[in-house]
Amino acid sequence: MKIDIHTHIMPRDIPRWVDKFGYGKFIHLEDCTACKAKMMLGDTFFREVESNCWDPEVRIKECDHHGVHKQVLSIIPVLFHYWTKGPDGLETSRFFNDFIAEVTIRHPERFIALGTVPLQDPQLAIQEMERCMKELGMVGIEIGSHVNSWNLNDPELFPFFEAAEKLGACIFVHPWEMMGADDMKKYWLPWLVGMPAETSRAICSMIFGGVFEKLPNLRVAFAHGGGSFPATISRIQHGFEVRPDLCAVDNDKPPKSYLGKFWIDSLVHDERILDYLIDLVGAEKIALGTDYPFPLGELEPGKLIEHMPYSQPTKDWLLYKSALQWMNLGA
Repeated sequence: MKIDIHTHIMPRDIPRWVDKFGYGKFIHLEDCTACKAKMMLGDTFFREVESNCWDPEVRIKECDHHGVHKQVLSIIPVLFHYWTKGPDGLETSRFFNDFIAEVTIRHPERFIALGTVPLQDPQLAIQEMERCMKELGMVGIEIGSHVNSWNLNDPELFPFFEAAEKLGACIFVHPWEMMGADDMKKYWLPWLVGMPAETSRAICSMIFGGVFEKLPNLRVAFAHGGGSFPATISRIQHGFEVRPDLCAVDNDKPPKSYLGKFWIDSLVHDERILDYLIDLVGAEKIALGTDYPFPLGELEPGKLIEHMPYSQPTKDWLLYKSALQWMNLGA
């Protein structure tokens, strides 16, 4: 079995919210054909997407081709809309959540749903998370690596994480609005350099800020193999040891003590890195993730894992059992 926890989807028909709200650069699709469309960020071309980005039937055919049994669906991070006013962000979140829920209800054997919430207004976010979990049948929520000026340890966000733990909602953290993006626009560096750094920013914020310590039953997974965090954990640990006055101000537990207490996906593109991650956090905390349907992801889902000389129990953890445990769906 293969369960892919990192796949993105969006509706084909997105309202022109700028016309309703009167501000912002909302995404919409233009020049839509049966196979392709242009994602527009306001009036600016953002990227071209294919029908596998919105059509579940196309996704199912491609999953069958690659032997993927289930995809965990989440929206494209550019649709988080954390920069909007809270009520407007709630409206867009509800629209995307209704779409994802409809897809999973129509194909429950193939898709599992993660919702999105307006984290810029934590109380509205909790309200929508409750709807996602209790009414729409979702298993958790996808969130960004930061929320505007808030890192994930910000006290404003703690009630959301506390509510997620109580609801049993798993959390998938995906990088977005990469730090330094305006200073490195060339060579796709925001995606190649900024994204890994964003994920490490999120993990470190939750460790140093005591989120994991205060909420030990919160189930969190991070995209892209944990970004740059695994490669720099010894530097992070050393910094904690030599400058506790700067690093241990909110949590006195060593960063390395949290290895194996959160999940990461397997999207690392390298056999040696996957070996290292298994040694670092254990196969039980690594779940298949591909970033489908985008080209920076794993284009043949599960190929890296399947071609490794691991035991079958290890491969089972990587391909589906870790995903099931993260979502609390059994293993």
